[in-house]
Amino acid sequence: MTDAARQNVVVLGSTGSIGKSTLDVVAAFPDRFNILALAASRSHAVLQSQIDRFRPTYASCGESSSLLNRCTIVDSHDALTTLATLPNADIVVVATTGHAAIVPTIAALMSGKIVALANKEVIVAAGEIVSAVARDAPGVLRPVDSEHSALWQCLGNDKTNLREVSRLILTASGGPFRGWSRDRLATVTPESALNHPTWNMGAKITIDSATLMNKGLEMIEAKWLFDCPIDRIDIVVHPQSIVHSLVEYVDGSTLAQLASHDMRIPIQYALTYPERLQGPAKHLRATDLVQLDFEPPDLEAFPLLNLARQAGSAGSTFPTVLSTADSLAVERFLDGRIPFNGIAHVVRGVLDAHKPAPGPVTLDAIADAESWAEQATLTALNVMASHD
Repeated sequence: MTDAARQNVVVLGSTGSIGKSTLDVVAAFPDRFNILALAASRSHAVLQSQIDRFRPTYASCGESSSLLNRCTIVDSHDALTTLATLPNADIVVVATTGHAAIVPTIAALMSGKIVALANKEVIVAAGEIVSAVARDAPGVLRPVDSEHSALWQCLGNDKTNLREVSRLILTASGGPFRGWSRDRLATVTPESALNHPTWNMGAKITIDSATLMNKGLEMIEAKWLFDCPIDRIDIVVHPQSIVHSLVEYVDGSTLAQLASHDMRIPIQYALTYPERLQGPAKHLRATDLVQLDFEPPDLEAFPLLNLARQAGSAGSTFPTVLSTADSLAVERFLDGRIPFNGIAHVVRGVLDAHKPAPGPVTLDAIADAESWAEQATLTALNVMASHD
């Protein structure tokens, strides 16, 4: 491609694991992609090294933005939205965490960008809004999570008529505690929970994998990404993490997407769709397929999966409360201040206490629910700590 034909890429959350993998993919196709902007909320030194290598025009790093060099600094309170809507941006990779990415994602879609979405909270909290925007706006929404990319591929990319689909099936590795009883899980430490058997992820996502909350959030995402009732979305435990998702059709056929556990594969597909190109990701070998195990999740030992299904089925702002309570409870667990099983206990209590505002889900309603959930969760966490 000529320089004029290269696609300009904005990476929000460039210093996290997904952001770094995105830059690996971009580096493999220098004639196809150009990094226009990078943003991170921390890891100033890592971001500066990325700037030195990829020479973006713009960058932002929260309060440390003024310390960056070799680019134009964007340090306003709405920096992510500013970068996501740059006039010459073609693709926006949303690899941040948290609800702060909701507005930038919507703005990018409304500005006609291709949005490669890796942020769970955007769809979990605002799926009703974002999915409606994606249907009507000039932009395009593409999933980056390996499970949702797998569904996207198995459905034929253009969302096969769901009347032909019996079930969407997401796979879970089971995390480091697969097969453990609820009593045994009470002994889990943060160090052991961070030791994931197959994936290299950030701390929050790794703990969510250990509790199976990540699969609950992915169920809610799949509901909105593929316009599928949540009671037709199932979870199976697949410890090899080779089959990333399956689609069961009404005629009895089941299609599955298989790949190595390398996030560069779904990232690259989101960036290069509809083309499949030789990239930097590891390939599967036939010998990797010798053993593929599947089993149902243990819902008694891992109750967060059912809590997520209930929140996704209830809709409104329950998913916002779910993800907010989980984030704060995970932080306390990582600090060693609550037990592993305490995460689910706190999330359940906060969900039970939530009373959504009447009317349709709006960004203001989501913000209000997040604020309420933060206070309710902190109160529950303090009560739990006082009883220790």
